[in-house]
Amino acid sequence: MENFSPCPHREFCGGCKYNGEEYEEVLADKNSLVLSYLENNGIDTSVYVGIEGRPQDARYRNKMEYTFGDLVKDGEITLGMHKSGQFMSIVTVDHCQLVDEDFNKILRCTLDFAIEKGYKKYHKRTHTGLLRNLLIRKGVRTKELVVDIVTSSEGEFDEKGWAERIKALDLNNKLVGIARTTNDGLADAVNCDEQHIIEGRDYYFEKLLGLEFRVNLFSFFQTNVNAIEKLYTDAIKLFDDIEGKTVFDLYCGTGTISQVVASKAKHVVGVDIVPDSIHAAEENAKINGIENCEFICGDVFEVLDSVEKFPDAIIVDPPRVGIRTKAVNKIAGYGVDEIVYISCNPKTMAIDLVDFQNMGYEVKYIKAYDNFVWAKHTECVTLLSRATK
Repeated sequence: MENFSPCPHREFCGGCKYNGEEYEEVLADKNSLVLSYLENNGIDTSVYVGIEGRPQDARYRNKMEYTFGDLVKDGEITLGMHKSGQFMSIVTVDHCQLVDEDFNKILRCTLDFAIEKGYKKYHKRTHTGLLRNLLIRKGVRTKELVVDIVTSSEGEFDEKGWAERIKALDLNNKLVGIARTTNDGLADAVNCDEQHIIEGRDYYFEKLLGLEFRVNLFSFFQTNVNAIEKLYTDAIKLFDDIEGKTVFDLYCGTGTISQVVASKAKHVVGVDIVPDSIHAAEENAKINGIENCEFICGDVFEVLDSVEKFPDAIIVDPPRVGIRTKAVNKIAGYGVDEIVYISCNPKTMAIDLVDFQNMGYEVKYIKAYDNFVWAKHTECVTLLSRATK
């Protein structure tokens, strides 16, 4: 395990809430936070079995979305993370320990190229300027890298010159794709209006629990591969028995857990609102020779109205905002015996658990996982059982 030493960016960077603290104290604090969310919502904490600690200290993130900006108003262009407590300021993080060192090299190279060319950052308030974001993704098991620079359509960007600089770097991983995305949206988010593959491809491959997954630039995929293998394995074991059953995997992303479950279930239906993720899920099922999965693109609440199949068990893995009450009611309305809830935000999970209880479900088991070491986030797995069967 590579040790995490005090970070040179810790004074300004808002990425690592717990940087420099003793890990035992960090884990205790995260454990207390989960308990407080449960207690504040009236969830029985006797079913909470605690938090599992870090699988590794450093270099665990397989994806980063960096932002172009400045640290001080009208100062030199920077590239990195938002300054702690100051959303408009960006800290250059070219010595970050959460990522593979290749990420730091690519970030520094890209920033130097931007300074040399005199490119302007995209201004969040005036909506002018060229450079918006840098997206880097990595296959941990395959050592494949894809890099994408996100710009507005204002002005020219030297794609070839930037790509040649990146290719000239001494990298530990294999660079398989370089792309440029155009985004003129007003929201401060990494969105795609148009994408141009400069070289290679816009996806990488990853291996997880004996399966292979194609991950596109804008597809959701778990950030910490080693940790998520353990979480997924534990989550599936919570089901009493899914052999020969129909399972719904709601908010399925690229269909990772769908395809793991498919080896035991009769049929799996995955639903996600992101078209790129659903496309990747379908491609992944083909790659792995899995024929008992189907994937549907759309909002979970709306899609469930059109699905003719009825589930025997349900997995939900929603985004940080959780599940809306009306969607919880529809999911619970199937009356399946067991629902496994995987959460990346225990605060919204606790709120959703109240809604599930109101629909006749009991919370039987909750466990937390510190899969985002040094950051503020925590994942949880919960088993819900129908109270009256």
